Amino acid sequence: MGLVKRGDVWWMSFTYQGRRIRQSTGTGNKAMAEAILGKIKADIIEGKFFEVLEEKTRTFDELMDRFLSEHVVKRSSQRAYEGFVKRLKTFFAGRFLADITPRSIAEYKVYRYDSGVKPATINRELAAMKKAFNLAVKEWEWCRANPVCRISLDRENNQRDRWLTDGEEKRLLRAAKPWAREVILFALHTGMRLGEILALTWEGVDLFRRTVTVFRSKNGERRTIPVNHTVLELLKDKARKQPNPLNTVFQSQAGTPIDANNLRRAFRSACGEKKAKIENLHFHDLRHTFATRLVQAGVDLYKVQRLLGHKSPTMTQRYAHHYPESLRDGVEILDRRQVVGTISAQSGRVENGRALQVVEFVEPASGIEPPTC
Repeated sequence: MGLVKRGDVWWMSFTYQGRRIRQSTGTGNKAMAEAILGKIKADIIEGKFFEVLEEKTRTFDELMDRFLSEHVVKRSSQRAYEGFVKRLKTFFAGRFLADITPRSIAEYKVYRYDSGVKPATINRELAAMKKAFNLAVKEWEWCRANPVCRISLDRENNQRDRWLTDGEEKRLLRAAKPWAREVILFALHTGMRLGEILALTWEGVDLFRRTVTVFRSKNGERRTIPVNHTVLELLKDKARKQPNPLNTVFQSQAGTPIDANNLRRAFRSACGEKKAKIENLHFHDLRHTFATRLVQAGVDLYKVQRLLGHKSPTMTQRYAHHYPESLRDGVEILDRRQVVGTISAQSGRVENGRALQVVEFVEPASGIEPPTC
């Protein structure tokens, strides 16, 4: 172990478990640097140095790279995570894990808000960062605590209530390319998410039972969805063209799985001014269209919840306003009460200003006792 001065700061240089460690003392005072070096020696002897070593030598870039390669790889949301990590690394690049504090994360939030980003996006980025630190704490032993746990997520207020009209649907299907048209039609009649549709394989299709199965949804659960005649005919046609049960149901013209970004580009192009001329429409709005149409047709909200795969009925409740008729029987009971009151007033007597209904007992049939009060 030894001290080396670089510029105005003393650096420690020593070997620990076969690794050469060079670490700044953060001071230009030699006496203080020697005291810090002495503390490090004591920690090594007591077996405590390892706890601090990883945090001060592992960088944020190393953390996120390992997170992507071991945790995110081959997931349906891999591309989204790669985007989150790219933006996080732009801000935290080069920092050691020990330098990532709640304060620095709060600064990141301010930085992202200044860039015009919505709370939902920032929450997703911090959620990815939190997962990475959880792995670093619990499995990799790179650090002792997760700094993201001390940061509160901001309230999101970006719920959309956009759905296709019948006219817009006809224009969109006419304008879309054939391979994209199939996916759009499937989404409108199943309510499945984009990632679920593109990951669907023939193994999850049962033409006899008329169902499709999502083996792993967004919330990690399996769900089976009944399909209507429109989807059944679409699947039968594709089954004739793609007999291999191991392939994905929806493929590109080259016979490869469809890339989500390519589909979104094709979707935006079909919605464009030169084609369908549909404004402010996202692919996910097809899922909203599915749910909205079911509710408007009077389908029970519990059934809609099960079809969408929502864990909580609160998520489905946002569609309730599309069918106020379902609440009508709640107010019509007042009409029935009024009718009963009128009949009572006509056939009964008045006591203390209120009409009392007269109940008459009919002579019972032989062998049947009359009711008693």
